[in-house]
Amino acid sequence: MTASHQNIAAGQDLCRATIIRRITARIVDAPTTRKHKLSNTSVSHQSYVFVSVELENGVTGFGEGSTLGGPRWAEESVEAMKANIEVYLAPALIGQSACLTEAVSLYMDRAAKRNYTAKSAIDMALLDALGKTLNVPAHVLLGGAVRNAFDAIWALASGDAVQEVEEALEMIRRGWFQRFKIKLGFADPQTDLSRLAALQTALPAGTTLVADVNQAWSEAECTRYLPVLRDLGVSLIEQPIAAGQTAASARIAARSDVPVMMDESVSTLAEAAREITAATGSVLSLKLCKHGGAHNLKRVAGIAAAQGVQLYGGCLLESSIGAAGHLHTFATLPRLEWGTEQFGPKILIEDLVTEGLRYEDFQVHLPDGPGLGVSPNPEVIDKYARKD
Repeated sequence: MTASHQNIAAGQDLCRATIIRRITARIVDAPTTRKHKLSNTSVSHQSYVFVSVELENGVTGFGEGSTLGGPRWAEESVEAMKANIEVYLAPALIGQSACLTEAVSLYMDRAAKRNYTAKSAIDMALLDALGKTLNVPAHVLLGGAVRNAFDAIWALASGDAVQEVEEALEMIRRGWFQRFKIKLGFADPQTDLSRLAALQTALPAGTTLVADVNQAWSEAECTRYLPVLRDLGVSLIEQPIAAGQTAASARIAARSDVPVMMDESVSTLAEAAREITAATGSVLSLKLCKHGGAHNLKRVAGIAAAQGVQLYGGCLLESSIGAAGHLHTFATLPRLEWGTEQFGPKILIEDLVTEGLRYEDFQVHLPDGPGLGVSPNPEVIDKYARKD
C-alpha cells in the first residue's frame, strides 16, 4: 500500500472511530458569588446546558451553553436548549462522523434554525472529543494558537459602587484583573453615571474602563450621556442602543468620541456584514453562543477584520468549560485587540471543573492538554444539576 493509500485509510478509520454515538444534555444552575445585574434582569446563579458527546471510540467530549436570566439576553433559555438538543439536534447528528465538522454544522442548521447557543455547546463538545481522540488541543483543529494568554477584563455589575470598588481593588491585588467593564442601564442614567464616577475616582489612574449599557439607552440619551462617559475616561462603550436600530446606531457611533462596540446586534454573518457596512461600531464582541460555534465565530471575526473593525472576546459568565472553548477559538484569531472578559469561572462559588483556568499577571491563560484541556467535576455538576 502506498503512503497516499495509507493516509486515505487512516482518514477513513478516523471517520469511523469518531461516529457520534450519543449526545446528552443537562441543565446546571451554578450559584454566583454576588448578584450580576443587567439592564433587564439580575441573576444570583448562572444557568448552563452541559453537553456530553460520546464517540464510537469511547471518547467523550464536553461542551457548555450559557444564558443570562432565561430568554432575556437572547431568545434561548436553558430549558429550550435542552429540549431542542434532545428532540432535534442530537437525532440529526447520531451516526454522523464528528471529524466532518462542516457537515455536522450543516446537519444542525437543517435540523433547527438559529438556536446558536445550543449548537455552540454541541460544537464545543465535538472539538473536545476530537482533540482527545487525536491527542491535540482544540485550537489545533481550528488552525493553531497564535497566543496562549489574553489580557483579562472583569465585569462590575452589582450596582453598589462601594462594593464594586472593593471588588475591583481585590481583583487588582490578586493579580487577576486590572481592566474592568461596568454594567449600566439597570438604573436611570444619572444614577449610573454617578456610580461610574465613584469607580473612576477610586481606581488607580490609567485603569481601563469599558461601559456596557446593555441596549438600555435611546438615541437621545446617547447624544446626551456618551460625552459624559468620555469625560469619565471610558475607553469603550458597548451596545448602548437596542439591537436592530441600525440607522440610529450608525449615527451614535459617528458622533461618539469613544469607540462603540457591537454585541447583541451581531450574531449571524449577514448581521455582521450589515452592521459593519453601516458603521454601527468600530469594535465587535465575539461569543460562541451568538455565532453558533467556533467556525462561525471565526467567519464573523474575518468579516470584521476585513473592514478594520477591532475584536473583543466576550463572555456570558461561562464556567471553565465554556471559557476554555472560547479561549481555544480566540487563540487562533490573528488579532484580538481588546483581549477577553472570560471571567465567568471566578464569579462562580464553585467552578464546574476539577482544575480551573489560570489567571496570573492580569491575564487568563490558554489551558494545556488535549481537547479543551479542562475536565468536568462530576460531583459539582451533580450537585447543581437540575432534577428532571
